[in-house]
Amino acid sequence: MKTLDLAATVGSPVVNISIFVAFVAVTMYIVIRASKNNNSAADFFTGGRGFSGPQNGIAIAGDYLSAASFLGIAGAIAVYGYDGFLYSIGFLVAWLVALLLVAELLRNTGKFTMADVLSFRLKQRPVRLAAAISTLAVSLFYLLAQMAGAGGLVALLLDIDSRLGQSIVIAVVGALMIVYVLVGGMKGTTWVQIIKAVLLISGAAIMTFIVLAKFGMNLSSILGSAQDAIAGSADEQVAARDVLAPGAQYGGSLESKINFLSLAIALVLGTAGLPHVLMRFYTVPTAKEARKSVVWAIALIGAFYLFTLILGYGAAALVGPDKILAAAGGQNAAAPLLAFELGGVVLLGVISAVAFATILAVVAGLAITASASFAHDIYASVIKRNKVSEDDQVRVSRYTVVVLGVLGIVLGILANGQNIAFLVALAFAIAAAANLPTIVYSLYWKRFNTRGALWSMYGGLISTIVLIVFSPAVSGSASSMIPGADFAWFPLANPGIVSIPLAFVLGIIGTLTSPSDTGDVERSAEMEVRSLTGIGAEKAVQH
Repeated sequence: MKTLDLAATVGSPVVNISIFVAFVAVTMYIVIRASKNNNSAADFFTGGRGFSGPQNGIAIAGDYLSAASFLGIAGAIAVYGYDGFLYSIGFLVAWLVALLLVAELLRNTGKFTMADVLSFRLKQRPVRLAAAISTLAVSLFYLLAQMAGAGGLVALLLDIDSRLGQSIVIAVVGALMIVYVLVGGMKGTTWVQIIKAVLLISGAAIMTFIVLAKFGMNLSSILGSAQDAIAGSADEQVAARDVLAPGAQYGGSLESKINFLSLAIALVLGTAGLPHVLMRFYTVPTAKEARKSVVWAIALIGAFYLFTLILGYGAAALVGPDKILAAAGGQNAAAPLLAFELGGVVLLGVISAVAFATILAVVAGLAITASASFAHDIYASVIKRNKVSEDDQVRVSRYTVVVLGVLGIVLGILANGQNIAFLVALAFAIAAAANLPTIVYSLYWKRFNTRGALWSMYGGLISTIVLIVFSPAVSGSASSMIPGADFAWFPLANPGIVSIPLAFVLGIIGTLTSPSDTGDVERSAEMEVRSLTGIGAEKAVQH
C-alpha cells in the first residue's frame, strides 16, 4: 500500500509547527520562572514537596497519559476495536494497585527516589545499586516509546517521510527535554506536565464531543459505522475482523490468548512499579496529599480513557482503517487523522501540538527520574558512600540528563516506526517484574532481607529483558523490531506472565535461604511506624 500524500491528508505543516513552537515558548517561560526557586536538592528532585494533591494529581495524569495513551491506544482501537480498548482498561485498573498498596506508604518512607524505600532497612549499597539499575532500564524503555512516537507523529504532521528528517526531529525533542530538566528541575517539569494534561484531556474531550455530535450522540451508531468501515477494508485480514467483539488481535490460538493475559498482568501491575510515577508522590507535603493526588489522577485518567474509546471507533468510522494504516506512522496516525477529519487544519494543529507536548512532558519526567536515581543512589550512596553534598548530587544529575538525552535520541531513531503502545507495555513488564515485588515485600513483609531484594530485582529485570530479546517482539515476524532476523524461541510478545511471578518467587527464596540476615531491627520498626503514620517523613521545603 503506498503512503498517502501527507500534505493533502493532514493539513498545513506550517500551522502544525507554529502551534507547537508557541507551546514550547510558553512552557519554556514557565520553566524558567519556576527554576528561580531551585535552591536545594529537594527543590531540584521533588519541587520542594510544595505541590498540592490536586496539582500533583493533574501532573501525574500528565506524566502517565503518554504518547502511547493518546496515539497508540486510539490507533489500536481504530484497527482492532475491543482488543485495543483492553490497553485502556489495563492502564486504568493499574491505578488501584498504586493507590491501595503503594502511594501513601511510599510517600512516608522515601526522600528522593524509589531506592530510598527499598534500601530503608536493608544493606544500602547493593540494594540502591540494583534499584537504580532497574530505574534506568524502565526509564530507557519508556523513553524509547516516546521518542518513537515523536518520529511517527512528525512524519505525519510535517510531511517528513525520510528517515533522516524524522531522525532530526527526534533529536530536537531530545534536546528540548534536556533543556527543560536542566533549567527547571522537578518544579519546571511538573508545571509542564500540568499544562500538558489540561490541554490533552481538553483536546480529547472536544474531539469526543464532535464525534458524538456527528452521530447524534448515539454510541451504537458510532460502533456500527466503525464495524461497517472495517468490513469494507481493501485488506482481507482487516475486513475479516469483528471489532465489536473480543479476539480481533488476541483471539484464535491459545498462544494468542496467553499473550493477552501476559500483557494484562504487565499493564495492571506495572504502574505501581514505574519509577517516574512513584517519584511524583515525593512532590507533595503529606501522605494525605499523596492519596488525594492519586484520586485526582484516577478521575482524570479514567475520563481520558473513556474518550479514547470514542476516538478510536470514531477514527475507524470517519477516517477508515485503510487510510490510517497507509499513513506515515501507521495506526499511531489515527488520532491526528481524525482531528483533521473533524476540524480541518486548526484542530489538527492543536491536537498535534498537544500530542507533541505530551511526548516532551513525559520524556522530561523520565529524564529527571533516571538522573535523580543515578545521582542519589549510584553516585552519592554507592560510589561516594554518602560523603557528598546535595549540590554535588544535583550537578551529577544534570550531567546524567545530558547523557540520557543523547542515548534516548539514538535509541529513539532506531525504534522509529514501532507501535508505541506495545513499547510502553514492555516498559510496564520490566517495572512490574523488577520493582513491584521488592516494593511490596519491603513495605509489608518484616522478614524480607537484602538477598531477597537483590534476587527479586535482578531476577525480574534480567528474565524480562532476556525473554523480550528472544520473543516475537524483536525477531521472527513481519511486525518485529528486526523483521529480517529470527532468533525467537520464547513464544509470547510480552513476558509478564513468566517474569513477574518469577520475581515474586525469587524474593521469597532469596529471603528464606539467608536466615541469618534479619536486617536492621531498629530500622524495620522505624519503617513500619513511619510508613503507617507519617511520623518522621520528609517535610516540604520552606522558601
